[in-house]
Amino acid sequence: AYPTLIQALLPTGLIGVMVAAMLAALMSSLASTFNSSSTLFTIDLYKKYFPQAGERPLVFTGRIFTLLLVVLGILWVPFIKNISSEVFIYLQSVQAYISPPIAACFLFGIFWVGANRYGAFAALMTGFVLGAARFVLEVLGPAWYGAAGPVHYMVTINFLHYAIFIFVVSSVVLVGVSLATRPESLEKLAGLTFATADAGRADTPDLAPESAGQRRVNMVLSAGLVLLVICLWIYFR
Repeated sequence: AYPTLIQALLPTGLIGVMVAAMLAALMSSLASTFNSSSTLFTIDLYKKYFPQAGERPLVFTGRIFTLLLVVLGILWVPFIKNISSEVFIYLQSVQAYISPPIAACFLFGIFWVGANRYGAFAALMTGFVLGAARFVLEVLGPAWYGAAGPVHYMVTINFLHYAIFIFVVSSVVLVGVSLATRPESLEKLAGLTFATADAGRADTPDLAPESAGQRRVNMVLSAGLVLLVICLWIYFR
């Protein structure tokens, strides 16, 4: 739709500029994704097993991994139609399968001092399994999950509703595992949670604590943001 609008509405001369801007944005987004992914693989995995590797092997490994990502991306294109005929819905659905457990860990990690690393890891793994299960079944098609039953319902409900389901399950797992395991010490949580925001940290001694006025402003702005999101959801639902 976007190229059609550009070609139909813009005068001659601006069409090329807009197409160039669109291609530049696309290439920039892809380049940042490839660069971040290759950096994670090279630094967190390759360098861990080959700590003596110099700059040249690291750069070469990053390039090879980037090339592999490009090939995998091209090979994946034919499977997109099995999830949705609209690219935007496809992108949003994939994010809906990944984001809920991350959001659960983030929110509970900020507002509840009882959340710990074990609960967060369990929540992330649970959300990953639930999201990956639906994603794989969508790619395989109805022949794999049947025309009825709970699995069929899980795959065919709206992806945003399924994201709520993943968030709730991940939250329950996070709370349950956190309560069943050893909590983190308040010294480690200093300055990281809402309840310990005013506590100083040894690694950031120059960081001034949040004043009462700053806290009120932050709370008002946060409430306004939540209200805005709710209003947008009601308006566009």
